[in-house]
Amino acid sequence: MNRTTKMILLMLAAGILLVAIILTFTALGIAHPAPWLLVAILIGIPFLLKRNEQKQFAVWKDEYSVGVESLDGDHRKLLNLINNLQTAVHYQTGEIFEKEALDEVVAYTKYHFEREEKMLEEADYPDLDAHKELHAKMIAEVDGFVAEYDKRGHEALEEVAQYLKDWLVGHINGTDQEYSPLLKQKGLS
Repeated sequence: MNRTTKMILLMLAAGILLVAIILTFTALGIAHPAPWLLVAILIGIPFLLKRNEQKQFAVWKDEYSVGVESLDGDHRKLLNLINNLQTAVHYQTGEIFEKEALDEVVAYTKYHFEREEKMLEEADYPDLDAHKELHAKMIAEVDGFVAEYDKRGHEALEEVAQYLKDWLVGHINGTDQEYSPLLKQKGLS
């Protein structure tokens, strides 16, 4: 279901709720709790929607740190770029902003992977080949999403943004944590 359809359904539900509030106040009176419950539900809807929407955005947590400031900085920047993409998904920012946000997150991801792999190589990281393979698979997946975006436009964007967020957070908390002790021991930053 696209965003426009969701908004129409939400407005329809709010309208029905408003009519129900008026009818229950008229039928039951101002002292009855039922219409006030409906008012509370109507007031609560925007807060629930905002809370649900905020779950789509990535927030840096200290537990994501790999203990190497340059890589942590890259990871923070990637989360911010993914959030820009999420903004494009949720706020219909237009094709130019969408394309720039997508291009920027893809380009910076590639830059970060090259930088990370170089540091791992300098540290003689034993699982470097496997780590490079994970990066290559992710880039291939993202390139597929970009091609899909080029075909379908905005409607393909949500899937891309969610994949990037989930993959990055999972990667930072998983395989990136494995190299952290070695890079700290080698004094790389």
